[in-house]
Amino acid sequence: MDRKWLIVVAFVLIAALFGGVLGGCGPADEVEEEEPKTLIVGLAQSVLTLDPAMHRDRTSETVIRNMFDGLVTRTTSMDIVPEIAESYTQLTPTEWEFKIREGITFHNGDPLTADDVEFTFMRILTEGAVDGQSSPRKGLLGSLLKVEKTDDYTVLFTFEEPWPIFLRMLPHQQIVPKNYIEEHGSDYFAENPIGAGPFKLVEAALDEKIVMERFEDYYGGSPEIPPVGPAQVDTAIFEVIPETSTRIAALQAGDVHIIANVPTHMVDQLEADPNIAVKTCTGTNFFSVSLDMEVYEPFNDVRVRKALNHAVDVDEIIATVMDGLAIRCPGPCIPGSFGYNEAITGYDYDPEKAKELLAEAGYPEGEGLSFVLDTQDAHKDTAEAIVQYLEEVGIDVSVRVWDWGVLKPLLDEGGERAAVFSSWGNSTMEPHDLFEPKFVSKLDDVLGRGNYSRYSNPEFDELFFETTVLIDDNERIANYKILQEMLFEDAPVIFVYTPMVVEACSAQVERWEPSPDGRINLHRVGLKE
Repeated sequence: MDRKWLIVVAFVLIAALFGGVLGGCGPADEVEEEEPKTLIVGLAQSVLTLDPAMHRDRTSETVIRNMFDGLVTRTTSMDIVPEIAESYTQLTPTEWEFKIREGITFHNGDPLTADDVEFTFMRILTEGAVDGQSSPRKGLLGSLLKVEKTDDYTVLFTFEEPWPIFLRMLPHQQIVPKNYIEEHGSDYFAENPIGAGPFKLVEAALDEKIVMERFEDYYGGSPEIPPVGPAQVDTAIFEVIPETSTRIAALQAGDVHIIANVPTHMVDQLEADPNIAVKTCTGTNFFSVSLDMEVYEPFNDVRVRKALNHAVDVDEIIATVMDGLAIRCPGPCIPGSFGYNEAITGYDYDPEKAKELLAEAGYPEGEGLSFVLDTQDAHKDTAEAIVQYLEEVGIDVSVRVWDWGVLKPLLDEGGERAAVFSSWGNSTMEPHDLFEPKFVSKLDDVLGRGNYSRYSNPEFDELFFETTVLIDDNERIANYKILQEMLFEDAPVIFVYTPMVVEACSAQVERWEPSPDGRINLHRVGLKE
């Protein structure tokens, strides 16, 4: 072989050698990068705020809890599990100690310590602590007096008196950054929130869209809810789509991946779509018709209130209006609640009995009874069905529909609305969480705040407050059953139902289930290729 060919062979060998060493640099060997994954949720209503201390709203909370974590959280099975807390111990009937996980950071890189936990709760407890405003979430903390740091990763909660539902209520509180808020103020924080949750804020228009991206340094969340680690998608978007048909069309078109508040009459249509999965679970909203005894004098007569309960066929309303996707509440508790009284089977649908009671009360054939039933648009169909049953026993009733943002302040103010069909959340499934706002005599902005019947029974109040400080579960259960019997006999409301939570998602979505408390948790949700 001559010199010329030796040079050519040598060059080819050298090129081959470098090609092997630098393998992957050539186009044929390039590794394709995964396309960024964006998960979009369609909400039925606007978010009120992104400050965890400044709302009492489920929609706001579901968005907030994707950016902020709490000491504990709740699974979709309603179990309480540690989250930011590594462990907790009840030291005495009025003291709880929490150990904080080390290594957790906020979205700006600041470490989360006991200082932040103490600051979070004292900010809620202290009047005017949020740039001159007071937190509406104070009522969710019972008789809590103070929270104190005992070392960098330990805090002590001290109550004025025992509060046995503390752990069940605690998932509603998320930890905020002390240094960041003290430096910038609460108003700035609400617009530029920094949490320690799986997603961090990118941009927000509260009545339009909230965009978040995965927090790469996330500590992983509760070890008891796998998979532990960063979020499964790169971007999470909550898009406000109030119109139901538009929200459903967006899901069917693939423009969103999960939607909340699916009307029961749309379930069959969605289930027929192979690209969509409809998912349900037991709800925690107690629906009733509050009968205001101060506004409408006939409601002062328990015979009238019982007659209204006998007049309404709740089972038929569930079967027809709710398409079977609700559970009847025969009394003042959601079935399955702690201490639920199985002996209360409800008022039978008996229009003749209703007429008999009305006649005894001085209203034969409903003569002289005329009132308006207020509600919001989402519940109009059920309200109209209730009215139809009441009209069948001779009562003159009409439905008036409101936007809830307008109706609620009017109900709080009182004085005009005789009856309202509405719900109250009972996410703890503990009667205390329902009885305190709905049936305790209205005393202030917390006690009786949802008591739109203006119901007041000193005997009920006394036993209720005795029960709130009992540590022994058996004693509490016994008292709760008595309290339910009192309410059933007094009938301050027409007992109706608790709807199932009905939500839907694209078939592309994985590891997502609806939660009874209405939270849409995106940390572990993924999208299939």
